Amino acid sequence: MPKGIYNIPYPDNETVLSYAPGSTEKANLKAALKAAKSQEVDLPMVISGKEVFTDTKVRLHPPHEIAHTLGHFNKGTAEHVHQAIEAALTAKASWENMAWEQRAAIFLRAADLVAGPYRAKLNAATMLGQSKNAYQAEIDSACEYIDFLRFNAFFMTEIYAIQPDSSPGVWNRVEYRPLEGFVFAVTPFNFTAIAGNLPASAAMMGNTVVWKPSETQIYSAAVLMEIFQEAGLPDGVINLIYTDGPVAGDICFNHADFAGIHFTGSTGTFQFMWNLIGQNIAKYKSYPRIVGETGGKDFVLAHSSADAEQLAVALARGAFEYQGQKCSAASRAYIPESLWGYVKDRLVSDVQSFKMGKVDDFTNFINAVIDEKSFDNIAGYIDHIKASEGAEIIVGGGYDKSEGYFVEPTVVVVQDPKFKTMCEEIFGPVLTIYVYPDAEFEEMMDILDDTSPYALTGSIFAKDRTIVQRATERLRHSAGNFYINDKPTGAVVNQQPFGGGRASGTNDKAGSSLNLLRWVSPRSIKETFVAPRDYRYPFLGEE
Repeated sequence: MPKGIYNIPYPDNETVLSYAPGSTEKANLKAALKAAKSQEVDLPMVISGKEVFTDTKVRLHPPHEIAHTLGHFNKGTAEHVHQAIEAALTAKASWENMAWEQRAAIFLRAADLVAGPYRAKLNAATMLGQSKNAYQAEIDSACEYIDFLRFNAFFMTEIYAIQPDSSPGVWNRVEYRPLEGFVFAVTPFNFTAIAGNLPASAAMMGNTVVWKPSETQIYSAAVLMEIFQEAGLPDGVINLIYTDGPVAGDICFNHADFAGIHFTGSTGTFQFMWNLIGQNIAKYKSYPRIVGETGGKDFVLAHSSADAEQLAVALARGAFEYQGQKCSAASRAYIPESLWGYVKDRLVSDVQSFKMGKVDDFTNFINAVIDEKSFDNIAGYIDHIKASEGAEIIVGGGYDKSEGYFVEPTVVVVQDPKFKTMCEEIFGPVLTIYVYPDAEFEEMMDILDDTSPYALTGSIFAKDRTIVQRATERLRHSAGNFYINDKPTGAVVNQQPFGGGRASGTNDKAGSSLNLLRWVSPRSIKETFVAPRDYRYPFLGEE
């Protein structure tokens, strides 16, 4: 077959389309939304490239329009998990032996499919299934996922090019083998790009995968699987199953060929998985790779030198875009007294101007939270705030699930910096603010660092450069992604690799080569061209 050292075209970040009135992309997206709502789909699992239907059908509906049926997915059982593992192991030999440029070409083709003929369909599925507005869907299921696919192919070539030195008469090289066994990918509801990247990044490096998406993301996960197959992904490389998490986890984590987990979800679930893997460690052929991005209690810290207008806008966007259902969403803020008057007025005014409703009305900035369980959890926090002394809701505080899971963007001001909603992850549109005396900035950094077990994202707002430097140093371990004079959301592939430490995960930085390195097991190869013919070394001789 042809041989060569091939160069991946250097990727550029995908341009975010505007969806302005009269634009082609807006017309295409509206048509895709209409087409999706005009039918009810029957979504099968995909195991070894084959569609798998079951007798258990689970209804899918938009979170913002619970009376409308999008279709049903076919729920799987333990038997389907076993089948998916067997399919992954069967496909493994041919997939890991496929030339790397052929693997890269499949995912580069998938990127172009998302950028072109599937863009409107995937965005529409994300909007309807996960209640995202057009812009939030565009930056997620289109642009970020395209970037993941293109940059990961490029990162793969950079990794393969990292080679050791050789001495005279010796050629040293490193082979970047895939892991021995299968990878289990468990993906979240909130980002279609993450749901697609977790199985694809491991597969790109030669691994085969069992993929279990969140049930509330299955509607767009099915489109991702369609794209993989259209791109030419061989059967069995990625196997899509719709089973209960504990069922899939128990089987995968007890299998001798379990090689790793790629996870995004709750901290509690990840810690449970890690504990179970530890208990089963003697069962495995190799030590599994455990890669996870979990919760966050992301902060905004403002200094008295901050620009109050920029701060207020960052809070409005950072806390409430996609209803606060981003791992990186601004959830707690520390504002100096000298800025609070302006920030309060501007923030309240902006939040009151938000329109909330269905995604197919493009004038709505806010949509629904993902499901009833999430709605009830967020409503419980709001009720706690209303019943508490020392906490005041200055805007929002309403909720209604009669037609959809709608929670008003809510801003709370508290007197205690350790108030419940300053400490605990809510994963919804609730921002809690503590207003502090200007002179207590240093103390605020200590309190901030000690308040939450998480360390995902955070930001500092200040014009004073000495303060920026001081906060950057003092809060070094408080956030894996740290922002200066910007909201703590919106990480871009290859620009701000994403991940946090402490209870927020293993910080393996999706959107960089660091993540891909976790899915290979290097082998050092030394080749000696003319081997010695005598065991004796010169030092053995006498004068």
